[in-house]
Amino acid sequence: MPTTYPKCSPTEMQGLLVLLSGHKGSEDVALLADDLDLEIDEILPALDFASVLGLVRVKDGRATFTELGQRYLGDSIRERKSLLREQLKRTTLFRTLLRALESAPDHRLTDEQLTQLVSVTSATADEAVQNIVNWGRYTGLVRYDPEEHVLIAVRAPPSAPKPPAGSRPPPSAATPPPGGPAGGRKPPTRGPGQEPESPPLATVVA
Repeated sequence: MPTTYPKCSPTEMQGLLVLLSGHKGSEDVALLADDLDLEIDEILPALDFASVLGLVRVKDGRATFTELGQRYLGDSIRERKSLLREQLKRTTLFRTLLRALESAPDHRLTDEQLTQLVSVTSATADEAVQNIVNWGRYTGLVRYDPEEHVLIAVRAPPSAPKPPAGSRPPPSAATPPPGGPAGGRKPPTRGPGQEPESPPLATVVA
């Protein structure tokens, strides 16, 4: 994926995609800017970021949804964040970032370490670091501690181990053991013509 990461917030990109959807998924960039009452260079960061994430294709001054972009608009908010998270992982910047976090002590990076990482981008250090914080937090990839000025990896909880194939779950306490009721006692039986046992005297008196 490209290594250009323009300064753009998730809200700005989302607004542009919704506008493009209102133009049936394809429109001249100049007309999109006009609809927003903005100059073309003011919407380019959001447009470029959508292009970096594979949601929009820009050619000859015209922006058009990709198949992934169309899917994005039809998804729920949770699904959109999941899609963006996977797309960010494919970018050079976030791939490098996540590897650095994985190998760092306590899975944390300081502001100074982040500044060194953004050297792979064409953006200024401050803009790139702000993008990392904004997009990483929005998609749940990272969180940022403003007091300690550190970026912290958000690690998925380990999934519960699956039981081996063919294994049976342990019997519950309510399940009687094989051979009859609890305690292994069988219900009393009587032969043909034999009267049933009389109930205890206390039961009759009651």
